[in-house]
Amino acid sequence: MQATSTNTNTKQYVTMSDNFMSGWGKSKDKTNKLIFICDNYQEAEIVKNNAEARRDMRYVNITDTKPYYKKEHYLVQYKDKTIYPDWYKRGYFS
Repeated sequence: MQATSTNTNTKQYVTMSDNFMSGWGKSKDKTNKLIFICDNYQEAEIVKNNAEARRDMRYVNITDTKPYYKKEHYLVQYKDKTIYPDWYKRGYFS
């Protein structure tokens, strides 16, 4: 992943592999990638910490560049506060 800007006003992306949902259903033979869109770095840190508190999330990263994954290998899902608001609450999965 590319280096991340800690500028408070720069959109950030938190990427992770969902091991539980990978390999079956819509992600049959693929890795299920979740990408959380964050308004700033501080929000991205909250999402990252929540992801790291879960056993089913791996390879958690923050980047300020919109990620791209090849469709033949990954099922990519974009998430935000309107879809998964709890992920943006500090310590939600702790």
